[in-house]
Amino acid sequence: MESTVLLQLLPSFGVNANLHSVEPIGAGLIHGTYVVRNQHGKPAYILQHLNKGVFRVPEDIAWNLGRMQAFLSERGSDYFIPFPLQTSAGEDYLIHEGNYFRLSPFVPDSHAVSVCTSPSQAFEAASQFGSFTAAFTGFDATTLRQTIPRFHDLLFRWEQFGEAANHGDPARIRETSADIKWLAEREDIVRTYASMIHDPSCRLRVTHHDTKISNVLFDPNEKGICVIDLDTVMPGYHVSDLGDMYRTYLSPASEEETDLDQVVVRSEYLEAIREGYLIRMHALLTPREVELVDYAGSFMIYMQALRFLTDHLNRDIYYGARYEGHNLMRARNQIQLLQAYERSISSR
Repeated sequence: MESTVLLQLLPSFGVNANLHSVEPIGAGLIHGTYVVRNQHGKPAYILQHLNKGVFRVPEDIAWNLGRMQAFLSERGSDYFIPFPLQTSAGEDYLIHEGNYFRLSPFVPDSHAVSVCTSPSQAFEAASQFGSFTAAFTGFDATTLRQTIPRFHDLLFRWEQFGEAANHGDPARIRETSADIKWLAEREDIVRTYASMIHDPSCRLRVTHHDTKISNVLFDPNEKGICVIDLDTVMPGYHVSDLGDMYRTYLSPASEEETDLDQVVVRSEYLEAIREGYLIRMHALLTPREVELVDYAGSFMIYMQALRFLTDHLNRDIYYGARYEGHNLMRARNQIQLLQAYERSISSR
């Protein structure tokens, strides 16, 4: 979107457009994200153009953030979250020509990273996500709205996989029969999830649901400051946040890697994630939840493998594909990661 158009939005937030500039920042896949700089060229705000294709009811995000902000305020908590600012009219969003925009304060002396490159980064990020959930101890997570319904519902993803394996593209079903069989034989991961969600000792908590490293801000000394991008915050289980960190931090290769020999688990990162998360959350977890700390990785990696293969069988209608067999390769990448993860866990 043109910067001149974006500048025209700033006065609605009480910001003088004549003293600021706007430019794109980062490579976010969901929202359009821009940095707003002051007259001295220093970052002052983050402006986001929300993607309604992914978040169909932006008002639900505002509801969740409002409840969370009120909870922290009522508790007198000093836990820091850079919540979005309200417009001059007291609205949570600015709606301009059918598009939703929000403005958040830029956190001074902060930066984000796109790839986890050291165990210390993994530890800091895990500690931040653990601190995030811990800060909302006593909050009724069921009052939060589902901004992406059934996002980390493994039973739902299992059903989608079964439907695709039986009624998807016939040629692709034949081509991937070994992959389908392997994933189907790991139904034990699904059964554990079903048991967990029916176990009252496994508690719904305020859960981020998107714990990639880029959703943590670091200070100049590479210490974690806070978590950001709270659109996916919903009621959830600890295995979601912990598992997503395992899935995205453990291997030096991303889910896009086609050389599967590069998909390995770095054991020092595994220990850093566990330590960082548990240093904040161990005292809050029930004994059963502690038992599921290792399961978290299997849960999340397996679910993503299911989702990629399901999309391949359905002719790439969800993720899309940049080349023939793209989602099949992604699925095999995640199968490789799951195998490496479970070998690493069993050898600990």
